[in-house]
Amino acid sequence: MSRAYVFPGQGAQTIGMGRELADASPAARAVFDEVDAALGEKLSALIWEGEIETLTLTENAQPALMACSLAVVRALEEKGVTIADGAFVAGHSLGEYSAMAAAGALSISDTARLLRLRGQAMQSAVPVGVGAMAALLGLDRDTVTEIAAEAAGDQVCAAANDNDPAQVVVSGDKAAVERAVELAKARGAKRAVMLPVSAPFHCALMQPAADAMAEALADVEVAAPVIPVVQNVSAEGVSDPDTLRAQLVAQVTAPVRWRESVLWMAGNGVTELWELGAGKALSGMTRRIDKSLATRAIGTPADLDAATEAALA
Repeated sequence: MSRAYVFPGQGAQTIGMGRELADASPAARAVFDEVDAALGEKLSALIWEGEIETLTLTENAQPALMACSLAVVRALEEKGVTIADGAFVAGHSLGEYSAMAAAGALSISDTARLLRLRGQAMQSAVPVGVGAMAALLGLDRDTVTEIAAEAAGDQVCAAANDNDPAQVVVSGDKAAVERAVELAKARGAKRAVMLPVSAPFHCALMQPAADAMAEALADVEVAAPVIPVVQNVSAEGVSDPDTLRAQLVAQVTAPVRWRESVLWMAGNGVTELWELGAGKALSGMTRRIDKSLATRAIGTPADLDAATEAALA
């Protein structure tokens, strides 16, 4: 089977995530130690023993989720399953940074610092309460794009996450997103709900954050990955370091083309997706995108044992 490794985005965080794995695997524990050192604080203590409200702050959630994902990567390597065994890596929004670190394009320390900055920059780009996001269920991307354009008026409203055939998220000015919710209901959406997020991600309002990331990424070494990274902006595999860097910057304001990314991987021979890290959201999306793709979510020692047994059989 041809395998792709995929990495979750914000929203998957839970208190205690990754702790069982860190206790069972020295290689996994070392990832959390490295992230703590890079940030100059015990993020691991927040992840394992803190308050969910604090962990959910964007500047904490982003490096925390990356740490959990890379802990799985290192624990798999410890058991003889490497990222290089796969065909592609991909990640949803911040998960793209996890994918790049997993494939050796970024160091774990640099990735932790970049995600802390990314979280702070995205949070500060738009005052709290000014922006919003909403999930529109049961409508395809083209319909949602039309709704967003109609709702925008002289404000910002755009399709931000094309997650699967029946879930597209819009982002922008709060009033415009609220209008989009009402328009979506009128167009027959199964559900249209405002999301509990702290900022309007992946739309033009995030330009100040994109500028901050361009400056930060200019000073970070980006290497060629061991296998191509399927990037959110292009929805296709990329190995060129300059393109990887440029599309990480563009990703801040551009839509996450997850549905297309999964279809591209399937069209390029992938038959199974392993979701590494917290939660199972991407596995659920994958089953709605292409039922022929086998999925496996790996976040605990039990998951790890089952996965390595299957891979090495």
